[in-house]
Amino acid sequence: MAETLIPDSEGIEDVDLKAALEERYLAYALSTIMHRALPDVRDGLKPVHRRILFGMRQLRLDPGTAFKKSARVVGDVMGKFHPHGDQAIYDAIVRLAQAFAVRYPLVDGQGNFGTIDGDGAAAMRYTEARMTEVAGLILEGLDEDAVDFRETYDGLDQEPVVMPGSFPNLLANGASGIAVGMATNVPPHNVAELAEAALHLIKHPDAATETLVKMVPGPDFPTGGVIVEEPASLLECYRTGRGGVRVRARWEKEDLGRGTWQIVVTEIPYMVQKGRLVERIADLLTAKKLPLLDDVRDESAEDIRLVLEPRSKTVDPDMLMQSLFRLTDLESRVPVNMNVLMGGTVPKVVGLKEALKAWLDHLKDVLVRRSRHRLDKITRRLEILDGFLVVYLDLDRVIQIVREEDDPKAELVKVFTLTEVQAEAILNMRLRSLRRLEEMEIRKEHTSLTEEKAGLEALLADEAAQWAKVADKVKVLRETFGQKTELGARRTTFSTAPAFTGDIVIEAMIEREPITVVVSEKGWIRALKGHLQDVSQIAFKQDDRLSRVLHAETTDRLLIVSTGGRFYTIGADKLPGGRGHGEPIRLMVDMEQGHDVVDVLVHVPDRTLLVASTAGRGFLVAESECVANTKRGKQILTVSGTEEAYRIVDAGGDTVAVLGENRKLLLFPKVQIPQMTKGRGVRLQRYKDGGLADLKVFAAADGLSWTDSSGRRHVRTMDEMRDWQGDRAQAGRLPPPKFPRGNRFDAS
Repeated sequence: MAETLIPDSEGIEDVDLKAALEERYLAYALSTIMHRALPDVRDGLKPVHRRILFGMRQLRLDPGTAFKKSARVVGDVMGKFHPHGDQAIYDAIVRLAQAFAVRYPLVDGQGNFGTIDGDGAAAMRYTEARMTEVAGLILEGLDEDAVDFRETYDGLDQEPVVMPGSFPNLLANGASGIAVGMATNVPPHNVAELAEAALHLIKHPDAATETLVKMVPGPDFPTGGVIVEEPASLLECYRTGRGGVRVRARWEKEDLGRGTWQIVVTEIPYMVQKGRLVERIADLLTAKKLPLLDDVRDESAEDIRLVLEPRSKTVDPDMLMQSLFRLTDLESRVPVNMNVLMGGTVPKVVGLKEALKAWLDHLKDVLVRRSRHRLDKITRRLEILDGFLVVYLDLDRVIQIVREEDDPKAELVKVFTLTEVQAEAILNMRLRSLRRLEEMEIRKEHTSLTEEKAGLEALLADEAAQWAKVADKVKVLRETFGQKTELGARRTTFSTAPAFTGDIVIEAMIEREPITVVVSEKGWIRALKGHLQDVSQIAFKQDDRLSRVLHAETTDRLLIVSTGGRFYTIGADKLPGGRGHGEPIRLMVDMEQGHDVVDVLVHVPDRTLLVASTAGRGFLVAESECVANTKRGKQILTVSGTEEAYRIVDAGGDTVAVLGENRKLLLFPKVQIPQMTKGRGVRLQRYKDGGLADLKVFAAADGLSWTDSSGRRHVRTMDEMRDWQGDRAQAGRLPPPKFPRGNRFDAS
C-alpha cells in the first residue's frame, strides 16, 4: 500500500493569514527604509555607500595610494558586507565618482565612469578606484572608538553602524531614494556655507531658519545652473523640509558680428542628461514647436557648449530662451523632500536647522568618544611609563632578577611593587632601551602625556569646551572648502525669472494678425481675416445662422463656455479659416454630450467675470482662473438637474442689475457677490416661478442703460431707479416704462 503524503496534524500550526502577511510586509517595509533607501542624518550615507567606503578602507585605498580595480572593491564589499547584486554595488561606486552627479565626490575613479550625456560607465573590470580626501574626512576617527560596530550579515566580521562623519555629507552631497510609502530627495549644498551656518548654530542654538537661510541661500549643484526659485519658497523648503527648486541652464548671447548672434549654453540643470536634452530640442524643431529657433548644435568637449541658432537676428534672445525653458529640460524642478533616518532608526522629514543640529550633535558625540578612547590609551601608557621610571633606579637588580629567577614577573612585582602590566612591559623591554638617554625620553613622554591627560579630562568635564572643539573642527572645514578653493567655490547662482508669462511667449511664436471670429447658433466657428464691419454676406449651413461676431487677433485666446458650466480655451490661431463653414466647437474641445455653447469670449487676463445659471445663482471669478490647459476644459460654475450655465458678463462696475423671466428687475451692490474660483455661487434674485432672464454689471455713476428693439438707448439714473434698488436675493419689481418686452437689456 502506498504511503500517505498528508502530514500528521501534530506538526501543523494554525496561522492567521492576514496577520502573517501584515507582519511580513511590515518587515519588508522597515528593511527597505532602514537598510536601503533612506540616508542617516549623521553621516548622510545609505548602507551600501557606508559599506563601500568601509570596504575601501580595509583595502587601504586611501587618498594618494595606488588605484585598485573596481571589481576588487565590489567583490570585497559584496562578500563581506553587502550580499546583494554586484551591479548595484558598482552603480553606487560609479555615482560616488561622478563629478556631475556628486557635489563632493567620495570616490576617485580612473577610467570611464560615464558622462553627463547619459553614457554608462565601463565594466568594473576596466575601471579603478580609490577614496578621495572627502571620504577620508567621513572616516576620520573610525579606529578610535568613534562609533559603534555591529556584526555583518554572516556574523563573521564587524561593520560600523554609522561613520564618524567629520564632513556634512547629507547636506553637502544630498541624497535620493524611494522606500515603501516614502521617498527622500535632499539637494546638494556648498560646504563653506553649511559650515558658516553650523558655527552660527553652535553660538546660537535657538537661531531661526530665516537666519540660517541667509548663510545657506540655496542648493549648490555639481553642474551649476541658475536658481530662479522665489526666496520665500526656498525659505519654506528649508523650514519644512519639503518643496522644490527651479533651476535653469546658464546661457549667454554670443555676438557673431554684423548684427548676427547665437546663444551658447554652458551649464545645464542638475541630473539632466545632455544627450537627451539635445534630442528633445531637435524633436521639437522637427515638429515645428520652436518657431523662434533655427538649429541646435552640441560643440561640447570637456566643458558644456550647446549652440542655439535663432530663426532671425530680430528674435529676442530672452523670449527664445523662455520658450525653451517652457518646453525642454533647460529648466528643471528639483524636488526637495528631506526624509532621513534620525539616530539610524526613525524616519523623519527635517528642515535645514534640524539637519545641521543632528550633524553637530553627532560631531560632539564622536569627539567625546574619541577623547575617552585617547584618555584610556594615555592612562595605560602612563602606567607602563611609571613602571619604567621605577626600575630605572635599580637596573642591576632588574637584570639579576631576569637572569636568575624562575618567575621573574612575580619577583619584579614583589620587589618593586609593580602591577602585572608594568612587569610585563619591563620584561618585553629591548636591551637598547636601558640606556640613560632612553630614560630621559621616557620622562619627557611621561610629562607630555600627563599634560594631555589633564586637558582631556578637562574637556570631558566641560560641555562648553566640547562645543568649542567642535567649532574649531568646523572652522577648519570652512577653510578647507572655502569659496576661494576650486572644489569649494559656489557653482550655482541665483537670479529671478524674467517677467514673461506663458501668453507672451505664445504670442511671440505667432504672427499677430487681426481676425473676425464668427460663431453660428449651431456652434460652428471660423476666423475671417481682418476686422469685418459688415457680416451680412457671410454664408452658413442650411438651418443655421449667425450667433455672435468677435473682433480678435491671432495671438488671442478664446474662452468657450458650455451649458454645463465648463470653460474651454482655444488659441485664435488654431481656428479654421473662413473659406468654408468652419468646424463644430464641440469637436475642437472635449465638450460633454448634451451640453451646448453658451458664450464665446476673447480672453482678457485682468478682467473679472460674473457667471450665473438659469436658476439665478452666480459668483464673481477672475478670468485668469477660467483658462483651461487641456481640451477637457475647466469646471467653474457647478450646475445640477435642469439648471444650466446661462450668462457670463463683464463684471466691470459697482452695481448689478438682475432681470428674471417673471419680468422683475432688481438692482444691488456688486460687493454682495463673493469672488470664487469654482462652485454654485449665491442666489442673485428670488423667483417664485421661472428663472434668470438677463444680467448686467454697470457703474452707478453712469446709471442703468438698455437698448430697445429699435436700437434706441435709454438711461436711468440711480435716483430714478431708487424703487428697484435692494439687496441680493430679493424678488425685485416690474421694470420702468419703455423697458424692452424681450426681457433683455440689449434688445437690438
